[in-house]
Amino acid sequence: MRRPSPLPSTPSAGRPSTPSPVAPDDDASTEAVPSDLGGSGPIAPLLPLIAEERQAEESDPLDGEDPEPDDAASDRPLGVRDVWAAARARRRALRREIRRFTARQRRRRNAWLAAVGAVLVVAVGAVALAYSPVFAVSTITVVGAEKLDPAVVENALSGQLGTPLALVDSSDVKAALVTFPLVETYTIEARPPQELVVRIVERTPIGSLSSKAGHTLVDAAGVALATTKDAPEGYPALTVTGGAGSRAFAAVGAVYRALPEDLRTQVSAVSATTPNDVTLTIEGADVLWGGAEDSAEKAVVLRAAMAASPPSKVDLYDISSPDAVVIR
Repeated sequence: MRRPSPLPSTPSAGRPSTPSPVAPDDDASTEAVPSDLGGSGPIAPLLPLIAEERQAEESDPLDGEDPEPDDAASDRPLGVRDVWAAARARRRALRREIRRFTARQRRRRNAWLAAVGAVLVVAVGAVALAYSPVFAVSTITVVGAEKLDPAVVENALSGQLGTPLALVDSSDVKAALVTFPLVETYTIEARPPQELVVRIVERTPIGSLSSKAGHTLVDAAGVALATTKDAPEGYPALTVTGGAGSRAFAAVGAVYRALPEDLRTQVSAVSATTPNDVTLTIEGADVLWGGAEDSAEKAVVLRAAMAASPPSKVDLYDISSPDAVVIR
């Protein structure tokens, strides 16, 4: 830092001091040195000195501030690091722009991913819960059993106890129900959390066939339901040429199942040699039914004929042609 110029010397004491004229300066003002400092005349202007001192202080590099780079430093050639730094800055700016322009698309994609993830979580949880012991079979209910004992059927299906409802094997259920000839069809219903419902449809016996083994109760399909030494009560005796596998037997089954309940209970015997000569026996009187066609209409005609002429007074009702009934 430059120091201010010294003040002018004080005139000697032996000669009187004569003030020398100082040329006025338009840019600065003059000040007199106070008498207590040993001077009595005017001095050189101080303001320009003070201004130069302040300017030197501001430009002094020792005050802790870095000097501004000069033009020579700014004109230096670029190096490899400068190129790499510029490339990195450009890539960062490009990434920022891409993220700004794709923000909506990313939000939509995140929403879809969140929805799909939620569905997958729910599905996996449901599957895991369905196959867990929480939904294992603890109760088996048999519905539709009339001639069969439901408790016996439930005991035959006890192997399914402890099995998750989703893992109940229909083939195992079928194997257990095959041992019951009366079961014609069945359905399985799972009732969460732990109940298995088995609905069965029993076969309808139409009569008994006599053989050397005894009397075999059969249904319309010829399936043997039970065999006893004595003829079962409540079912007609069947006499069919060709046995249970013949066309005549199929006609007998169709006719018997088409009868109304009040007429069916009165039938004591059914016979047939061909599919077109099915004959019923009701209270000692024969009913020539003919074929299985028009069975509903024939049942109406037979009921009217029996009302007009009771079976006790008739030997034969010929309704093979419903439009021309013959009573003998």
